[in-house]
Amino acid sequence: QVQLVESGGGSVQAGGSLRLSCVLSGGTISNYSMAWFRQVPGRKREGVAAFDNDGSTTYRDSVKGPFTISQDNAKNTLYLQMNSLMPEDAAVYYCAADLPGAYCYPFLWCQYWGQGPQVTVSS
Repeated sequence: QVQLVESGGGSVQAGGSLRLSCVLSGGTISNYSMAWFRQVPGRKREGVAAFDNDGSTTYRDSVKGPFTISQDNAKNTLYLQMNSLMPEDAAVYYCAADLPGAYCYPFLWCQYWGQGPQVTVSS
């Protein structure tokens, strides 16, 4: 029943910014652990950031500072603000959700996934 719909992907120049959005339907987002993953062809999908249902956040070391994960419970929406984007940040970005305690981040067993829009960074 839970579905995740992402938006905000696109193309930017190096040093630019994008904000990804992920709307959860079929449930209340504050009852879930949420996360962002990304994947480049030929590489394993990797965790980017997580927002637990208690409000705690976790970041991949390489994106600490430039990236910010946040959540608007009133809008049932998870965000990833990406600043200072570099070519190595280019990937398909996936929103994911699971029940609290599932600990699917930074692993790949999250129950629900968004469609994974592309983020492209040009130098």
